[in-house]
Amino acid sequence: MLDINKEIDQEIDFYEEPEATFSMHPKKFALWLFILSIVMIFASLTSAYIVKQSEGDWFTFQLPEILTISSFIIVASSVTVQWAFWSAKKNQLLQTKIGLFITTLLGFAFLYTQWLGWGDLVQRGIFMGGVDLSGEAVHPAGSFVYVLMGVHAFHLITGLIFIVLVTFATFRYEVHSKALVRIEMSTIYWHFLGGVWLYLFLFLLLNR
Repeated sequence: MLDINKEIDQEIDFYEEPEATFSMHPKKFALWLFILSIVMIFASLTSAYIVKQSEGDWFTFQLPEILTISSFIIVASSVTVQWAFWSAKKNQLLQTKIGLFITTLLGFAFLYTQWLGWGDLVQRGIFMGGVDLSGEAVHPAGSFVYVLMGVHAFHLITGLIFIVLVTFATFRYEVHSKALVRIEMSTIYWHFLGGVWLYLFLFLLLNR
């Protein structure tokens, strides 16, 4: 009789045990949806690039060398923002502020190198409307470079705004080991933007 009751109790415990459910902070979920939408934008742009290139008579040109420096800068900024996040998890708020501040500076440095890259393209006769082929024709190859760089720069500016807001929140002690949502989201978004740039840079190098 005791054995029967024990088995019944075990079955009740089994059925009453709550099932594990997937859960995510609503803001994080919204961020991932936003990231997905950006992925679709760049996927469509690079697909259009490949389709246009496959039509033949594609004008090739060297990318500005300054874009290589841009790539190193964006990688360095990913390191500093990750350091800031880890510091926040340990309640090392001074290191968090320093990490976010350095990330902001590197973000502006990245945008500056992009601007210099655009200037280099203009000096070589590669414009937003295309490539000036000595008055004979205007080739659209240059337009793709400007659009890809420009769309990424726009999103990077939104990432910088996010980083700055999180920095201010850190100074108000609103970011710490018990309140990591904002800095975690900004870190994820910044890593994503860095990954997108590296993808675009390699894509343009391999598909000129």
